[in-house]
Amino acid sequence: MPTEDAIRWNSRYQEDPHNSFELPRSLLQDHADIIPTRGLALDVAMGLGGNANYLIQLGLQVIGVDISFIAMSKAKNRFPTLMAVVADLANFYIPQNTFNVVINFLYLQRGLWLPMTRALKNGGVLFIECLTDDMLAVHPDINPVYLLKPGELMHAFSHDEIGTSMEILFYSEGWQLTTTSHPRAVANIIARRST
Repeated sequence: MPTEDAIRWNSRYQEDPHNSFELPRSLLQDHADIIPTRGLALDVAMGLGGNANYLIQLGLQVIGVDISFIAMSKAKNRFPTLMAVVADLANFYIPQNTFNVVINFLYLQRGLWLPMTRALKNGGVLFIECLTDDMLAVHPDINPVYLLKPGELMHAFSHDEIGTSMEILFYSEGWQLTTTSHPRAVANIIARRST
C-alpha cells in the first residue's frame, strides 16, 4: 500500500496543474499569536510546503515529512531552509519532547495523534485539521476511513491518554469555504502540551 500511495501522490504533484504552492491554512494564520517564533517544527504530510514555509517565515526551523518525493523536491527547491524528509508516515518514528510546533493538515492517521502529542516539548503547540465524514455529501468516492466522525477529534483530545497531557486552545467543526469548486467539511483543533 505505501508504494501505491507514493505513486498516486507523486503523479498528482507531477501532473496536476492546480498543485501550486498554496497559501498557509487559515487555522495557522488566524492563530499566529500562539505559534512560537523560535525552535523546531514538524509538518506531518507536508505536501508542497505552504504551511511549512509560513512557519519558517515566523522564525522556526521546520522538518517536513511526506510520502511524495515529487512534493518534497518541489518544496525543498522553493524553500531551501526546509528540512524535507520522504517517508511513509505509517512507519515513521517521531521523537519525543523534540518539537515546539507540530502541524497536520488534511491527512488522517489516527495512530499518529499520541506520537505527535508526545513529540511536543512542554508548552509546544499542535495544529490538526482533517476532513469529516460530511465530505461524503460532495465526494461520495472518498474512503470513510480517512474521514473523522462527528466530535471524534475533540473526544480524542479530551479523553484517554492524549487528554491528560494536552490543553485544548481551540476547536471547530463544520464547512469551510475554499478556493476550489466546493467547500470542505473539516474539524480543527489546536492544543498545547501541558505536562
